[in-house]
Amino acid sequence: MNIFGIFIDQVIVDFVILIIRCVVWIFALLTTFAYIQLVERWVIAKIQVRIGPNRTGPRGLLQPLADAIKALFKEELIPTNADKLVFVIAPMISVATALLAFAVIPVGPPITIGGYTIPMQIADINVALLYLLAVGSVSVYGTVLAGWSSNNKYSLLGSLRAAAQLISYEVTLGLALVGVIMLTSTLNLNNIVSYQSNFGWLIVPQILGFILYLIAAIAETNRLPFDLPEAETELVAGYYTEYSSIKFAFFFMAEYINIITVCAVATTLFLGGYLSPVPFVPILGAPGIWWFALKVFILIFIFMWIRGTFPRMRYDQLMNFTWKAMLPLALLNVLITAGIIVFMQPGVAQAFAR
Repeated sequence: MNIFGIFIDQVIVDFVILIIRCVVWIFALLTTFAYIQLVERWVIAKIQVRIGPNRTGPRGLLQPLADAIKALFKEELIPTNADKLVFVIAPMISVATALLAFAVIPVGPPITIGGYTIPMQIADINVALLYLLAVGSVSVYGTVLAGWSSNNKYSLLGSLRAAAQLISYEVTLGLALVGVIMLTSTLNLNNIVSYQSNFGWLIVPQILGFILYLIAAIAETNRLPFDLPEAETELVAGYYTEYSSIKFAFFFMAEYINIITVCAVATTLFLGGYLSPVPFVPILGAPGIWWFALKVFILIFIFMWIRGTFPRMRYDQLMNFTWKAMLPLALLNVLITAGIIVFMQPGVAQAFAR
């Protein structure tokens, strides 16, 4: 009975710690999202030689709070002939999938607090990479349902175009990661980081895969020059034309959280994750989570830079680019990686021969 009681107590403690970690993770993501979009407005303002947000709070630091309050108190409109249940659920699907994707990403090595070892991720699963691709694929449902439930033909067309774009670039994105899987022989993100601690960052042998992943990730998150699903000049803002107030903010939130997630995945798979770039220099021996955050922010800055630099593509150019250019390059990357593995590692070649 005592053993059973100890077991129950341990289960309760583990459950409470898991809930606390989930709450901290969600709070951190939402706070990061709020200030990433503020930083982006500053960066775009500098690129376009104009003044960005600087009125609300010191140097505009309270602008995200003002935007959140404004979204909460705006009048919420639902079209009369809309499917109201699906109309409400669609933005929630987009936000939920964006938050769920981050659950398996290790942002630092495990830490010990009060005798408990706490991993710096919500779930450490062996098929984490497959989980990420699956959750990313489900996110398209939020876009399609938003356009369909509005009972607006322009919203429906916008959602169908968005779905075609997301599915097309998902193919290239998945293939861009195949080289990493082939080299590391694992789908576990912690094991991929450990591999890079022994053999170096995977961006070196997988530079083509990294570039393809980054381009596909920009398209997946509907960012310029691939923001056709929500461009003001295309189908009156596309699939969320009929959305207002907090529901519109949910789509906006999902976009930025997805940006954070795809940059975190790129950091984990290609840039050594939370590993220090020069671990032998004592002054740079900062905790892993800070290195992880720095790498992610550099990639997010590249997203901002691209948005402020490149013009929007036409839809036919968008689709031709992925099927006629990116997909063949992704397959070529897989072929090159297979050749390197077979010819540079004799043991692997012998295993295939058997």
